[in-house]
Amino acid sequence: MDKQSAARYAELLHGGKVIAYPTEAVWGLGCDPHNETAVMRLLAVKKRPVDKGLILVAASTAQLGSLLAELTQSQQQALAETWPGPVTWLIPDPQHLYPDWIKGNHASVAIRVSAHPVVKALCEAFGGPIVSTSANTADEPELRSRLNVEEEFGAMIDAVVAGELGEESLPSQIRDLATGKIIR
Repeated sequence: MDKQSAARYAELLHGGKVIAYPTEAVWGLGCDPHNETAVMRLLAVKKRPVDKGLILVAASTAQLGSLLAELTQSQQQALAETWPGPVTWLIPDPQHLYPDWIKGNHASVAIRVSAHPVVKALCEAFGGPIVSTSANTADEPELRSRLNVEEEFGAMIDAVVAGELGEESLPSQIRDLATGKIIR
């Protein structure tokens, strides 16, 4: 993705729009995590309750700022061993840097740092993490083709970003940073 295209999609995100884009394994739906209206619209499209929470994706750990500042050395090492990559970590958010409509009924925020070129370009152009939830309605299989995304969500979202899926066969693994437990 060239910088001009990434900037155009970032402008949509800053404007409260919902987009679809390829990730490591499946197509994702995204928006600005700090825009409650955009997040609620995305949740309505997915038919997903807000209490479950959403995953965010970033281009680098630098985009996560003070969220990582109070982590122990071993916690920071665990992140470094899996990022960038297809591992989502549940990271404690005691400073409430992320709103409840992102965390749901949880005290942690779910974040991964991606190596996927389209995801990285989007996050870099946006200037921080974006929502990255699978492009599917609740309890339905994840979508793995742009055509299926356009058929399923085309009328309900604002843009579909061109690009190819990564080489992962499964959506990101989810791990709890506080316990090390694998959630998914």
